[in-house]
Amino acid sequence: MIREDEVYLAGVLNKPHGTKGELLFTISDDTFMAEDDEELDFIFCRLDGILVPFYVEEYRFRSDTTMLLKLEGIDTEVQARRLTGVEVYAKQNLRTPGEDEELTWGFFRGCTVEDLQAGDLGKIVSVDTNTLNTLFIIKQGEKELMVPAQEEFIVSIDRVKRHIVLNLPAGLLTLNDPAKAKEEVY
Repeated sequence: MIREDEVYLAGVLNKPHGTKGELLFTISDDTFMAEDDEELDFIFCRLDGILVPFYVEEYRFRSDTTMLLKLEGIDTEVQARRLTGVEVYAKQNLRTPGEDEELTWGFFRGCTVEDLQAGDLGKIVSVDTNTLNTLFIIKQGEKELMVPAQEEFIVSIDRVKRHIVLNLPAGLLTLNDPAKAKEEVY
């Protein structure tokens, strides 16, 4: 059985495509299938609160954010329709890249983050590449922090422990918290 910390939300299944069980899949995570050589073998669908694995028989991209999926055991439009609106999860790539390998954005998902001044910030849950500046989305308790993924802010990356140390500019973490921002001004 797969654990929640081994997967990430990759998107959602939409309407069936055709009559042979193919489904339209909308990708919500920019790092999903980021590498050209990555093969998509399995996905996990949340059904009745549990992550159920499905073998991907074949897939093809329709755009940067949509693909058509054919899942093993889903062979009719009726079967495919039952999966409409279901969240799709993908397995984290837990392989540790070598020191001389370039890191992909997908590597950072699941890494713990600390700042030299603020201490522990939490865990990166996703990477947003839709903005001019790429952002780490960090889950800190019940709130989410958005931190620029800028090389000049990164002090160190432990590839094995998947831990990142940042040195963020003063006030960056309080930009969206008016009470704390006011305290820092005065």
